[in-house]
Amino acid sequence: MSTQSTPGIDGPGVPDHPSRSDGFVRGLSGLIGGPLGDHAVARERPSGGERRFWTAVRIVLALTCLTLALHWVQKSPCQDGAWANNEQYTRFCYTDVLALYYAERLNEGAAPYRDHPVEYPVLTGYFMGALGLPVHAVGDGNPEINQGQWFYNLNVLVLGALAVATVAVLLALRRRRPWDAALFALAPALLLTATVNWDLLAIGLAAFGLLAWARSRPALAGVLLGLAGAAKMWPLFILGPILVLALRAGRLRAALTAIGTAVVAVVAVNLPAAIPYRENWNRFFELNTDRPIDWGTLWYIARYLDGKFGDPGSLGPFQWLDANIPTLNYLSYTLFGLACLGIGALALLAPRRPRLGQLAFLVVAAFLIFSKVWSQQFVLWLLPLVVLARPKWGAFLVWQAAEVCYFVAFYGELLGASTGRPVFPEGVFVLAASLRLITVVALVVLVVREILNPERDAVRSTYPDDPDGGLIDGSPDAPWLDRWRSRRATTALPPAPVPTAT
Repeated sequence: MSTQSTPGIDGPGVPDHPSRSDGFVRGLSGLIGGPLGDHAVARERPSGGERRFWTAVRIVLALTCLTLALHWVQKSPCQDGAWANNEQYTRFCYTDVLALYYAERLNEGAAPYRDHPVEYPVLTGYFMGALGLPVHAVGDGNPEINQGQWFYNLNVLVLGALAVATVAVLLALRRRRPWDAALFALAPALLLTATVNWDLLAIGLAAFGLLAWARSRPALAGVLLGLAGAAKMWPLFILGPILVLALRAGRLRAALTAIGTAVVAVVAVNLPAAIPYRENWNRFFELNTDRPIDWGTLWYIARYLDGKFGDPGSLGPFQWLDANIPTLNYLSYTLFGLACLGIGALALLAPRRPRLGQLAFLVVAAFLIFSKVWSQQFVLWLLPLVVLARPKWGAFLVWQAAEVCYFVAFYGELLGASTGRPVFPEGVFVLAASLRLITVVALVVLVVREILNPERDAVRSTYPDDPDGGLIDGSPDAPWLDRWRSRRATTALPPAPVPTAT
């Protein structure tokens, strides 16, 4: 017989079992006999020398490897690079990793930035060169070798190792909640987009940066987040939540240390390319400045609606923005900046100090929501942050279903653009993009709700405060915040009644 419990009943410190704590998983567990019982829970915590090989940690790591193996199989039709009859789209197997081996002239032995401009931040360019140039050196004297295929498979091994390392970090951050990491391990988005680009490089470095912060090593955390930001810019946004939480906890020195070392790391990595090859190094910034509205973004959806419901004889506001890129850039950055200010205010004014994972998710999600570019693999950025922010299966699976729908619609759009014959009406793609946007916004709303109502937070049903907080974890709020609250409470009190003479 199984016994049920709900979050918080067992109290912080008790290992979590999703079949007992997560309502969605508890409902599904009825198909196999109900939630995990007390006997099974006891078996997972053996005493003495008794050990079970298939622990939760090993199962989650094995599931990650299985998902990555299935991803390799899914992308295998494109490995030879002989993409005839648009099979890279009809088989959903396109990957920038293989395409850019030739587009960035790695197959000719061109060193990134020195010999050819690269459209990515420097650490990604260095990574491409570190794997691509040895492949070219071997293949140059062995014409029977398919250099592109070797390059892709080498990237699969390294990026796959980074994905497994990311899951290992999530497991280390959630020792009492190991099954949370299964959201990352089993995510359909990981299966479909793991090696579409080099995003797992930044994700792995950012994960180790968060682990260093959680282990109270702010200088190392800054270096790792800086390196991650030198691969893809978004990990630098995590420094904002660190700063705000440290301000609220009166631990500003630790946050400034992390920010300082992050700046040093970013500058140190960029200088070797920026000084001697400035024009080639600047390609990333020029491309992002000049790009118009990209597929699947909020702006794309709005531009489509302009065309459907606007005056046929004139440009709608979002059609006008697409033709005025500087204004689009300013508006996008302004909205993201306002969102960050709102998140900062939430962090300072919430009834209880939010967790780092919650704020990091909100900031990166806000960037994607208001960005003019939202590539298919950017979903990977949010995966580890969702695990840390809101490890609940119901809304997560709805979001992943929307991402799968977008993935399919996106490849249909690519095929239609390539052949000149639409696979389906553009409205279908816009609908898929809208569903993706709506589900991400819904996750944002749910995280904000749990910040405002900490008793709803699944992580805090297991941990007393913030397992990712490092020096902030368990710290009281800074005295200045207590004084501000006292003044606010005093101001809010109604005036004392004035006694009247009788």
